[in-house]
Amino acid sequence: MSRKKCRRKVWNTTINPVTHALMGAAITPAAELNKLRVKELNAVDAFAEGRATLADFDTACALLNLCEYMASNKVGPEALEACGRAEDALRQAAANMEATGRMELDADGVLALRDVYLFHDLQRQSVSRSEYERAIFKTFERVKNKAPGVVEL
Repeated sequence: MSRKKCRRKVWNTTINPVTHALMGAAITPAAELNKLRVKELNAVDAFAEGRATLADFDTACALLNLCEYMASNKVGPEALEACGRAEDALRQAAANMEATGRMELDADGVLALRDVYLFHDLQRQSVSRSEYERAIFKTFERVKNKAPGVVEL
């Protein structure tokens, strides 16, 4: 019978810790944000043209939730007014979907959604990548756990 001894585990990581820390502290690169911007703008344009689908509705809701969460946490608090208008418009669009089967927004709703997009784009450009990822995670958790103040559309 042998004695117990320490068997150290050596993890081979290919991540450079300095580079990883610099990437987390830096603002998110424009190349990575462009994919997200295109998706969000396509959803807003789909509402403007009257051809929105449920996927566009989900994208718009995610955009609204994230913008509202960041605004309530002192990152661009002036966006809260536009978020309220966009939330009312998306509620109306959901009601129209149930009644008529078409996902539509009026001109004021599209304008509110465009305002939310512009505010959120400024919000994500003004915070570091790690802070933005933290806000995404917190927003997802709030929606998933149905936190107080979260309204399902």
